[in-house]
Amino acid sequence: MENTLRAGRIVGALIFLQMAGSYVVNFVLETPLFDPAGFLHTAAPHATQIAVSALLGIAFGGIWLAIAVTMFAMVRRRSERLALTLFALATVCLAISVVEHMNVMSMLSLSEAYTNAAVADQGAFQQLKLVVAASRNWAHFTQIILSGCAMFILYVTLIRFAFVPRVIPLLGLAAVLLQITSVAMPYFGHSVVFPMLAPLGLTQLALSLWLLAKGFRDDVSLDTARR
Repeated sequence: MENTLRAGRIVGALIFLQMAGSYVVNFVLETPLFDPAGFLHTAAPHATQIAVSALLGIAFGGIWLAIAVTMFAMVRRRSERLALTLFALATVCLAISVVEHMNVMSMLSLSEAYTNAAVADQGAFQQLKLVVAASRNWAHFTQIILSGCAMFILYVTLIRFAFVPRVIPLLGLAAVLLQITSVAMPYFGHSVVFPMLAPLGLTQLALSLWLLAKGFRDDVSLDTARR
């Protein structure tokens, strides 16, 4: 019982850290990449900041793996299939996060090369700019979609074994579907619908706070839960 309570609080802390860290990386440290002047002009002067954002982004991308490892034993006792699915998705999320932030560093490298190039040669960087930025963006969208899939499995697990009050993960399932739908829009030539992302932020925050306060409940019989 004590191990289950502690695991729940660890997962709650990891979810909160992931939310806070993702905000800092995407909306604070990486802002020079999305300046209206264009990252060719603005990335190089903020090289250290962007490098830190890439390293932190990879670290925060590994939080899903930390969550899967923390929950693995308790979930596996009830459903090996769910435990392995969450672990596999978490591993893929980390891999895609690495790819995304490698592309962030490519944007920085291109900006530095642009800054050091002769004025007559800078025009050649414009087409490269589009390719490198697109590589980062597609990796970013893919990583968010896969993270949404990991959240979906997490919420299914929480509902199935009643580790938390079911209303939170039930709302979370709907919120995850909204997020995946929104972030998938660019694949079909449309922009991300940002208001559709807000419900997931609220449900993740609610889940995090509940787990920090209460941890996981462990009142499910293994005999009835196992598949």
